[in-house]
Amino acid sequence: MVSKRALNMPASPIRRLVPYADEAKRKGIHVYHLNIGQPDLETPKEWYEYIEKFKTKVVAYTHSQGILPLREKFSEYYKKWNINVSPDEIMVTNGGSEAIMFALGVVCDPGDEVIVVEPFYANYAGFAAYLNIKLVPVSTTPENGYRMPEKEAFEKVISSKTKAILFSNPSNPTGVVYSKDELQTIVEVAKENNLVIISDEVYREFAFDNKKSISAFEFEEIHNNLIIVDSISKRYSACGARIGTFITKNKDFYNAAMKFAQARLSPAEITQYGAIGLLNSSEEYMKNAIAEYEKRRDVAYEEIKKIPGVVAHKPEGAFYLSAKLPVDNAEEFIKWMLLNFNVDGKTTMVAPLSGFYATPNAGLSEIRIAYVLSAEKIKDAINILAKGIKEFK
Repeated sequence: MVSKRALNMPASPIRRLVPYADEAKRKGIHVYHLNIGQPDLETPKEWYEYIEKFKTKVVAYTHSQGILPLREKFSEYYKKWNINVSPDEIMVTNGGSEAIMFALGVVCDPGDEVIVVEPFYANYAGFAAYLNIKLVPVSTTPENGYRMPEKEAFEKVISSKTKAILFSNPSNPTGVVYSKDELQTIVEVAKENNLVIISDEVYREFAFDNKKSISAFEFEEIHNNLIIVDSISKRYSACGARIGTFITKNKDFYNAAMKFAQARLSPAEITQYGAIGLLNSSEEYMKNAIAEYEKRRDVAYEEIKKIPGVVAHKPEGAFYLSAKLPVDNAEEFIKWMLLNFNVDGKTTMVAPLSGFYATPNAGLSEIRIAYVLSAEKIKDAINILAKGIKEFK
């Protein structure tokens, strides 16, 4: 008696192969996990200091939109990025995931459509299925470095049911950092068709080669049709804190989201205090984190491009690299790597990219690498991947 909603909910392509990794570990194989965006950098010490500082006698509910000191601190943080929003235009959510769910729920009814730039963060598909929303893809390709499609590609898929455009910048899973011209394409499509832009800016800090990611907020003409979703998970290596933000200047959007927030009561009290500490952490922490991920990016790209038949472009941001492998089915290859292949007792796990597409049978040969291990481990892991491809073929 399982609902259609539950049956239609896709399993996470990032996590669904974990049983195969567990099986490899039971055999004594060491698995390099390049499949999930779990940073290995230490969380800033301020996290723990602020939790101790604000430790309370009773763990209580907080305001549904999040505690005011945290929203004030977020407001200060966003101003540094030319995102001028007041505390009452920021809602604290249980991770960026809840912020995306709120955004989709605010602008869409069941059966409505949302345009996504594919490949996209795989959980968008899960959120959409849960809310009975249809994702309509506009495709990018590994051959052109997964750059933003032309305006015409968006216009072709717009229907009377289209409500929004959802994308991440810097991109998970491709590592692309969109230029102002590329973002202008989305802005023009949204303005001309009265669509909402849902801009996922979780990886804002991680732009390399002296690039800077541009927020959709910089386009003032779409402020009333804009929702920004964000999270502290990646930038502060605090995935388990489950603190995100839903940001909008549109009061109707905000008030609607507040009803969802009230229904789930509140974000966790203690982690909100810890998040204040993260936002007060030193600039040195972030500089070091960006430099470390850039070094890892360089190693990952240099090693992957050595593999014959691989199509890959150098990522500009986030901490992911998407690539097309010379195999017919990347998911079957990954399973084989975990169950049947190792080098000196070690193997490599990556994420199949097909689950990051809405187009059926797209991305079957593609993978996502999360370069969240040390440069030395990444080099070894991709060398193992290269040997696996050679034997698998």
